[in-house]
Amino acid sequence: MASLKEIKNRIGSVNSTRKITSAMKMVASSKLHHAQVMIENMLPYENLLEHILKSFLAAEAEAQSVYDQPRPVKKVALVVYASNSSLCGGFNANIIKMMQQAVQQYSDTIGTENIEVYPIGRKVAEKVGKLGLKACGDYTALADKPNVQQCIEIAMELGKKFRHGDIDKVELIYHHFKSAGSQILTRKTFLPIDIEEELNRDKERDLTTNIVTKEAQEYLRQRGERQHHQQEEAKPLNDNFIVEPDMDSVLNKLIPKLLHLMLYTALLDSVASEHAARMVAMQTATDNADELLRQLNLQYNKSRQQAITNELLDIVGGSVNN
Repeated sequence: MASLKEIKNRIGSVNSTRKITSAMKMVASSKLHHAQVMIENMLPYENLLEHILKSFLAAEAEAQSVYDQPRPVKKVALVVYASNSSLCGGFNANIIKMMQQAVQQYSDTIGTENIEVYPIGRKVAEKVGKLGLKACGDYTALADKPNVQQCIEIAMELGKKFRHGDIDKVELIYHHFKSAGSQILTRKTFLPIDIEEELNRDKERDLTTNIVTKEAQEYLRQRGERQHHQQEEAKPLNDNFIVEPDMDSVLNKLIPKLLHLMLYTALLDSVASEHAARMVAMQTATDNADELLRQLNLQYNKSRQQAITNELLDIVGGSVNN
């Protein structure tokens, strides 16, 4: 059995660790709130762009663009979103696992040399280097400070490569932020763009709370089911569009904007998911520390009582012998 001094030192050590995890949980909660505000500020633009595209495409059934034309896949680009730091549960491990699955899937058909990776976040960039994959640029700063302009530059580069035939398919791998307690690992096609699938994607997000209790998650699930039943397809605002100067020019302006928005939305979702995962991980660590402290205090009290009992027995035994 451990001595009283050893148990007391262990209690002090766990207490110090608990203070750290509790502080990290509060920091992650604050950063999560800022990430939620950024998503909320982006949503009006997303909704308006979606409204314009839905209305236009619903009226112009033959509308097509170079960005939505599938082709035989010979070269692939993967845009993978991770974080720069750890202590966020399985956030990075899940992303890396899905990236490896995608790489394995394509390497069996087109070879590893025809796979390009755009790593956003230090963790995934390090893994790409270890796997010997081709990394296109350094985007570690984006994982800490989301930047619209840099997302536009990446989208323009990918669009240019797709138009010129340098790549035939682009996929995004990231966590979709559904709520503080639910982040959905997502892998979806970026190019060629399927406009109907993209515009009808799951956009359910809870941006108002950081609570991760079971009751809150049950409420979110029920609310999501109600919203799913109430969802209706968008109808065109006008049956007769006047397109100037021509349909190709309009689509070549609107669809790149949608591509920029897809990259930026995925980035904000990933950042919010990282902070939510870290908040949950630190909350779990704090709860575990509280339980460990309870057990150590109980063990300390038992050992202290046992030591006192032994001393009393020694004193009583000595007085009887005398």
